[in-house]
Amino acid sequence: MIEIRWHGRGGQGSFTASRILGAAASVYGGINAMAFPSFGPERRGAPVLGFTKLSESKITDRSEILAPDYVIVLDESLWHEGVKVGLKEDTVIIINTGDPGPYQEEVSQRVVGADVTPVALEIIGLPIANIGMMGAFAALDETVSLDHIKKAIEDGMKSGMAVKNIRVIEKVYASVKEALK
Repeated sequence: MIEIRWHGRGGQGSFTASRILGAAASVYGGINAMAFPSFGPERRGAPVLGFTKLSESKITDRSEILAPDYVIVLDESLWHEGVKVGLKEDTVIIINTGDPGPYQEEVSQRVVGADVTPVALEIIGLPIANIGMMGAFAALDETVSLDHIKKAIEDGMKSGMAVKNIRVIEKVYASVKEALK
């Protein structure tokens, strides 16, 4: 099982991204997926979590992810909001930043930067990084293909926003793949 913990702020779409990734995996990828949020009475801008579980076998554990395989951080300001809690030695942290160096210095786990906000601003006109971060995930892990994610975006969004978000995800995917060379 692959377990992904999303760190965002209320209104940034961490659960939306978690849900779309789960749909891409289950509807188009043929694997089992579960996506769910964790938040209380927080207001817009407060730290929230989203979770995605992906597995070839049936998923019966509906609990929060305590020891994630991936941690996806939508906003650099969330770095100290529990991001480092429960990390395994092989956990990969994907953070929305142009410079992952300072974060890599604080942990032994692999930290990958994906500078999504400028791409989202350029294409969508808003600093929304949630969908673009799925492109970074797909560049690192082939469990859910980029094509399946794009199909789930087309199904889960209005067509105009879907087209723009697909452009964001493709650009982020390519930039992360290039950086990994």
